[in-house]
Amino acid sequence: MIEGTIKSRVVGVGLSVERTVFAIVDMRGTIIAKSEFHTTDYPNPNEYAAHLSESILQLAEENGGYETIRSVGFSAPSGNFKTGCIEYPPNLPWKGSTPMAAMLRDRLGLAVALGNNAHVRALGEYVYGSAHGLRDFIFLNVGHGVGSAIFSGGKFYLGSDGFSGEIGHTCVEHNGRTCGCGNRGCLEAYVGTKGILRTAQELLERDPRPSLMRERVIKSPRDIYHCCEEGDELAVLVFHETGLRLGIGMANYASILNPEAIVLAGGIAHAGKWLFEPTSQSFEEHVFHNIKGKVKLLPSILNDDERDVLGAGALAWEVKEYSLFI
Repeated sequence: MIEGTIKSRVVGVGLSVERTVFAIVDMRGTIIAKSEFHTTDYPNPNEYAAHLSESILQLAEENGGYETIRSVGFSAPSGNFKTGCIEYPPNLPWKGSTPMAAMLRDRLGLAVALGNNAHVRALGEYVYGSAHGLRDFIFLNVGHGVGSAIFSGGKFYLGSDGFSGEIGHTCVEHNGRTCGCGNRGCLEAYVGTKGILRTAQELLERDPRPSLMRERVIKSPRDIYHCCEEGDELAVLVFHETGLRLGIGMANYASILNPEAIVLAGGIAHAGKWLFEPTSQSFEEHVFHNIKGKVKLLPSILNDDERDVLGAGALAWEVKEYSLFI
């Protein structure tokens, strides 16, 4: 029997702490249409799911119709592909376990695949970005949090419960800073957004040298980056200390897994040479000697928004097709 209708598009959704970006993506990875809204406007997950569903339906109707959409892929912090739930996210206001995939499926009448944002972004890199053609790599996303994904033999390694790759919540300092997950000394507490800002504050308190960071309101690592670009020695030192920690964490990871490459992405990666140079130096100093100089450290070539929706779109193609209405 020849099928009469081929659904040629999917929807990719990227959830972050501040924004939710969603797009219609075709079979070739072309973004047909894209929109977004503030995640923070919906502290209740039920209201969030309702608004997202309505927005997806509207975008679909304005761009070819609902009947062209095959499925939905969803990228989320603390997302679990095996359960379809967002589970105990340390940086979101939603507490406990939220069955977001089921909530969207019931509202949209379409199959929904939900995955951890680092895993989904890694899939985007594998299909369209810096990891294209690689079979063994680590994807590391550094932003508000620190997430990663392991790609081994051309496939994801998810672990028994779907939580593999949580390098951000590995301990790098015994009895160190308190992390959002509740533990102490986690890598995320030093190289995530809040961790970098705290490093800057502590550095200014102990080092009396003049700094542009004393004269300006520093709200994000990007503000520190601008100070680096203007020759601020203490701002450079902030990223040096951050890179030291990040390099050690990455070296431990690589020494265990022996990847071809580590792809680095996320907002913090935009610090460019100020972060990459100390990170690379620290990595080579601490990695197992048999693989020293053999693991490529690659910046992502994808736009942050595109990586999320393209990765989520690729995930959507992998879920079995289902429709309640068509």
